[in-house]
Formats: sequence, C-alpha cells, structure tokens
Amino acid sequence: MRIVVNIEKCTGCGQCVESCPFTSIEIKDGKAFINEYCQLCRACLSVCPEGAIIEILEEGDAVEADLSAYKGVWIFAEQREGMAASVAYELLGAGRRLADELKTELSAVLLGSNEEQAKELIKWGADKVYHCNDSIFDKFNDEPYSQMLVNLIRTHKPEIVLAGATPIGRSFIPRVAAKVRTGLTADCTALEIDKNSRNLLQIRPAFGGNIMATILCPNHRPQIATVRPRVMKRGEYDEGRKGGIVPVSASGITCRTKVLDTIKEASECMVNLQEAEVIVSGGRGLGKPEGFKMLEELAELLGGAVGASRAAVDEEWISYSRQVGQTGKTVCPKIYIACGISGAVQHLVGMQSSDIIIAINKNPEAPIFDVATYGIVGDVYEVVPLLIKKLKEAKG
Repeated sequence: MRIVVNIEKCTGCGQCVESCPFTSIEIKDGKAFINEYCQLCRACLSVCPEGAIIEILEEGDAVEADLSAYKGVWIFAEQREGMAASVAYELLGAGRRLADELKTELSAVLLGSNEEQAKELIKWGADKVYHCNDSIFDKFNDEPYSQMLVNLIRTHKPEIVLAGATPIGRSFIPRVAAKVRTGLTADCTALEIDKNSRNLLQIRPAFGGNIMATILCPNHRPQIATVRPRVMKRGEYDEGRKGGIVPVSASGITCRTKVLDTIKEASECMVNLQEAEVIVSGGRGLGKPEGFKMLEELAELLGGAVGASRAAVDEEWISYSRQVGQTGKTVCPKIYIACGISGAVQHLVGMQSSDIIIAINKNPEAPIFDVATYGIVGDVYEVVPLLIKKLKEAKG
C-alpha cells in the first residue's frame, strides 16, 4: 500500500502537514509531497478538505476481509509425544470465555495425536475438534503444521485463533498469519472482547514490561494471538461433556525437511519449572551463587523447583532456563516463594498469577510485598534455614 497525493486536486493548504505525526509531508511548489518517512498511519486521509490524499493498494497487499463471514473461536492444541500440552487446556479456558461472550462455538485443532486426546479437549470445553493423526505431524515441523492450519482457516473461517507462545507456537504461527494475510499479536497475557465491535483486545507487556499495550486487528480476520503459558486458568472439566470430532485429511500436505531426532536439554530432565506446583526463586538479594544451594534444599523438601530473577541469571549464579519473568518463563504454581527478589515489574509479569506468593526480603518497602500473599521481612540466610529445619522436623 502507498499513500499518494493527487496533484490536480491539491491546493497546498497545509492541513495534512499539521496532521502528520512523522513529519513525512512537505509543501513543495504549492503542492503537498509525501517523503520516505511515511509510516502509513493514514492520519492525513481524513483531514484533506479536497480529498487529494488517497491510498493505493499494490500487488500483494492484503485486502480487508468480509468480517461477517468469519465465525467461531479456535485454539491450536499443541501436543508433545502424543499428549496434549498443558497450554492447550489453558487456551481452552480462555477460549471458552471468549466464545461465550461472542455467543459462538469453540473449536480446537489437534495435529499428530490420538482420538482419546481429542475427546479430552472436548471434556475441557471444546465444542468441536479438528483432528488429524497422520504421521507427518508426529514430530513438529513448521512446514506441514502451517500448511494444515492455513488450509483449515481458509476453509472454515474462524474469527479468532489462539496458540501458545511456546517454542512451537512462536515458530509456526507467524507463518500462518503471513499466509492468511492478517495480524498477529505475540506473547499476550490477557484477552478481552470489545462488545461494540467484536474485536479481540489483545493485551501484552511492552517497552520491557513498563506498560501494557492493547492491540486490535479491526480490518482483517482471523484475529491471531499467541498466549503466554501459565497466565490463563484452565476451564472446568466435565466428564460427560459431548462435542464433535472432525477428521481432517493430510492429503496434499508436503514437507521439504525431516526431523531426524529431538534431543532434550539436560535441565528438562529435572522438575519442569512451568509445571511445578511449588517454586522457590532467588534474586540479587542472595548476594552469592551459594545461596541457590540453600534454595535447592528447600525446593526439594517441598517437592518443587528452583527459579530465579533476571538479576541472578545475569550474575551467572544460575542458568537462564531457571529465569522467571518478562524475558524468562511465566509460571503459575500453587506456591511461589520469592527469596531476596525486590519485585521489579518485569519479574512480576512472570509470576503474579501464582495462587500463593510468599516474599522474603530485608527491605520492607520492596515492591514484591505489594503482590505477596504473605510477607516476611528478614534476611533470607536466617529465614530459609529455619524453614528447612522446621520442614525436616515435620517430616521426621
């Protein structure tokens, strides 16, 4: 798309110059001229009294969709080794709420798993499951996954498509959005519906977590968003819930590459941070890497995992795979114990949805206490050993 000026209509009044936030319009020889700084914001289109400024679609530009033709909320149900991933059930909880608000159907797309997993998705809230268990989907590969989802979207025209902001979702969902020529908001932490326009309000942290941006896709469909794992709550499980399973053929799906093997990182063999029900996290307040040995002992007694703030990871006291926050993992355990963590907004984004938050910090003014369920003002090297001692006594 290009914004151009019809020289024959332009009177050089200058109103478009004042409206442009990017100083991309100049008056030359009594006529408006658009330079290379134009960001296609369209602010000038409505202010020109002569209608001399117009937009021109070029070959390959997306054309505004007939919004009324798109109905329904879809979630992509990610599977690993034949089992639906936990993020799929979180998306079903969010999707069920959105579908009920829009008074429409909630569907799931499941590729590369068995029919029993499809039935489980229905029990967790899906009205319909598009299911394909072809072997081409057994191991994740961008090309066949994106081809299949694009084909389904073009055929059935969903209004909203949600996927997890996991390595799999981050890898192939941008391809899908590009192929169907629509927008994509990545890493959302909240989703709402604008009741007047039916637009999906896609909310995510921006500028390093310092503001929350609300993003819309008003002119194209479907509205696609990836959702950060562990920020959405699962819906209600109904053993007797009924729904439809729609078999999908992989005929015509091609792939130019082959996944030979998947090697798990050594840390994946430990307690998965995002799946843990108890997390003990340490921050800069620990003062030294040896502090994490103490936290590991506490986590082991509680059957949990060890996490960390970015400050501790930057100090190289613990590996990045343990980082919780804006640039790390988002977690939602039953109990989150923050030891020596001040509570910067970037860290809070990754753990504030935990059921119970226990904060231990010497500074009574630390922001972590604003979100904590229970707060202990004290030195972690005094408080944590006491907790360890009491737990050992309780366990005999």
